[in-house]
Amino acid sequence: MIVGLFNYWIVIILMMAGLYIVMSSGHLVKKIIGLNVFQTSVFIFFISMGTVDGGTAPILKDGFTVFSNPLPHVLILTAIVVGVATTALGLAISVRVFEAYGTVEEDEITAIDRDNRKREISVSTVVTESAQKERDQ
Repeated sequence: MIVGLFNYWIVIILMMAGLYIVMSSGHLVKKIIGLNVFQTSVFIFFISMGTVDGGTAPILKDGFTVFSNPLPHVLILTAIVVGVATTALGLAISVRVFEAYGTVEEDEITAIDRDNRKREISVSTVVTESAQKERDQ
């Protein structure tokens, strides 16, 4: 029973591993890798669902009566291309974030943004107070 469902067990393990990586790590590159692992599990799931036991490619020949549907496989090929492009874009954005902040850790980026906002608020308060004093004079 378990051997016949081997693909589905692999799908569950990969899906949970990818989800865990995305949720547990604050590192942007690790999150992208986790999303790729999760995406791979979805690919395996769709390919497993599209496979027919004893089925062959849908090429008409004598002696073959059971055929596998090629549509899920074609869709997964398209999804793989989109996944590679999305991964490249995510990594490019991670490089830009590293150039701007000097880190790719979410907590550190949030702290830097928070400090920058505090500085902007204090600078704008000082500018507003000095403009108010000038008007009063």
